[in-house]
Amino acid sequence: MTGTVIFDPLIPWPVLATVAAIALAGVVLALWRGLSGWALRGLAALVVIGALAGPVYQIEDRAPLTDIVLMIEDESASQTLSDRAEQTALAAEELAAEIESRDNTELRRIKVGDGDGDEGTQVMAALNEALAEEPRARIAGILVVSDGIVHDADQAPDLPAPMHLLQTGRATDWDRRLIVRNAPAFAIIGEPVTLTLRVEDSGAAPTGATNAPLEISVDGAEPQQFSIPIGVDVELPVSLPHGGRNVIQFTVPEAEGELTDRNNTALIQMNGVRDRLRVLLVSGEPHPGGRTWRNLLKSDSSVDLVHFTILRPPEKQDGVPVDELSLIAFPTRELFLEKINDFDLIIFDRYKRRGILPAIYLDNVNNYINDGGAVLIAAGPDFASADSIFRSPLAPILPAQPTARVIEERFVPMVTDLGHRHPVTTDLGDSEQWGAWLRQIDVKHRSGELLMTGIEDRPLLVLDRVGEGRVAMLASDHAWLWSRGFEGGGPQLELLRRLAHWMMKEPELEEEALWAEANGQIMRIIRQTLEDEVGPVTVTRPNGETLDITLDMISPGRFEAQYFGPEIGLYRLQEGELSAVIGLGPAAPKEFERTIATSDVLDPLLAELRGGAIRLEDGLPAIRNVRAGRPTSGRGWIGLTPRDAYETRDVTQAGLLPPWLVLLLAGGFLLGGWLREGRR
Repeated sequence: MTGTVIFDPLIPWPVLATVAAIALAGVVLALWRGLSGWALRGLAALVVIGALAGPVYQIEDRAPLTDIVLMIEDESASQTLSDRAEQTALAAEELAAEIESRDNTELRRIKVGDGDGDEGTQVMAALNEALAEEPRARIAGILVVSDGIVHDADQAPDLPAPMHLLQTGRATDWDRRLIVRNAPAFAIIGEPVTLTLRVEDSGAAPTGATNAPLEISVDGAEPQQFSIPIGVDVELPVSLPHGGRNVIQFTVPEAEGELTDRNNTALIQMNGVRDRLRVLLVSGEPHPGGRTWRNLLKSDSSVDLVHFTILRPPEKQDGVPVDELSLIAFPTRELFLEKINDFDLIIFDRYKRRGILPAIYLDNVNNYINDGGAVLIAAGPDFASADSIFRSPLAPILPAQPTARVIEERFVPMVTDLGHRHPVTTDLGDSEQWGAWLRQIDVKHRSGELLMTGIEDRPLLVLDRVGEGRVAMLASDHAWLWSRGFEGGGPQLELLRRLAHWMMKEPELEEEALWAEANGQIMRIIRQTLEDEVGPVTVTRPNGETLDITLDMISPGRFEAQYFGPEIGLYRLQEGELSAVIGLGPAAPKEFERTIATSDVLDPLLAELRGGAIRLEDGLPAIRNVRAGRPTSGRGWIGLTPRDAYETRDVTQAGLLPPWLVLLLAGGFLLGGWLREGRR
């Protein structure tokens, strides 16, 4: 039971203050004029003012409340290093037993793991949640059992009580870390990109080592070995070998005695893009479809187009002197002998042998294809003639042979069953809505993949691989009708764009491909194939464990599955002879960027209320009670601040000046003052 005097004024405090000032002025005036009853009149005014102030004697029935101690136990990934987990568990149990044995004290134990994704240790987030659930007036202390590597210290709340760090780890710990900077998301294929690498030792690292071995692997291939200095930024030029995603892994082998090798690997994923796609377009003669190819290729800003149309064949004799001709001579030697390998794609559009390209030049085109080049034949009536390009050294690599027949009939191109699975011709839309073409060159299919047919299922579009290169043949010169909207048109632009990009080996148009796309810790595995079925994909996790995942058909030729990767790092995918790699999250998570236990991060927060950091390897500290404002830590001890909190169960109030007493006292003093003044 606790009693106190409180005031409950009958009139507002400002009005009461005004009344008191008027009464004081009257008393001072009476004193100045020498009235003998001024003191009694002043007492009467004091009684009235006191009554108006409403003094009340309040009695509270209070029940004492226990003090609360918050203990945060760090169970993040960095706490699994060395024997930190055992240190944490042992210290937490002993501290819990000691705190719970104290009088008038409760313990709240809060376990903190890794944050979502790669956010690191979120101690302050857990502390904010705990403080929101507990009365701040009852918090006597906060204990954090951790290695001190906290990643949300900037979100620390205002502390209601001192906080102490009970630090795990050993003074002899050391670690080696690999850092890669300046890694762009995109890079040009074949051109070097400069990355900055640094191998850094921290903690009680052994002396004497000045260099560290480095392994570099691209897409999981056999790594290359290097040696780089420790503690020095090293600039390393890297060239991407192919288009699409390139996964580059840098690894420093684990050194003897270091805490972990989880931060010895850096995983960089860069998309390879071509600087410029160089295309040579050779038109045999002007025709309406020639503009179609030119518009398609010129619409892409990344394409460098060299276009020649043969307007004046050698046999043409019209009597015009050669020195008066304004036509540019066709630089056949320069293009087909000296610079042919500079082109990514060569298109022969209605070209026929007219003596401009000797057999040796076309034979060089053969070599160009076998060495990795690409040639597209857009056939017109010339392909069925005696001067056909088929009757040249290119014949062995062409996927179809002309029958010398040109069919001038209306037909609608149709996609074959194989074409519905091929990335070049899949999902081109409803073929029943396509417009018609009016001419087809009759050819016999010899090799490669037949993707589209025309009149009476005759081959229309055939793709083939020759050596390291690719060859495509379109047995009609009327694709331009789609671009003009004839009978509703068709997907001419998309078809020719895909065709050109397939020939230039763009990864997304490969007919047999395996890759994965990452979204956080979830990967979407994609298998593209011309087959009706695919086998399971074997996934190799960063720790070496493997599992098989069955893919579901999403559309013809495309199979997919989703997989949640429980670990952050490099995953390898294998299905038959196809393989791929993908990185989920950084190879070195935030938890392993800094691994040496330290109090530096929390020191500013501990100092606010004079808390301290104690290393657990030196033994558990004693716990003392400390008054607020005094130092709360010292050598071998930490302090808690008792809060003396209580709960009020009942409140009773009684007035100190009953009305009758106020009337009696005020009237008595006024009467006494009047009588004293009258007697004088």
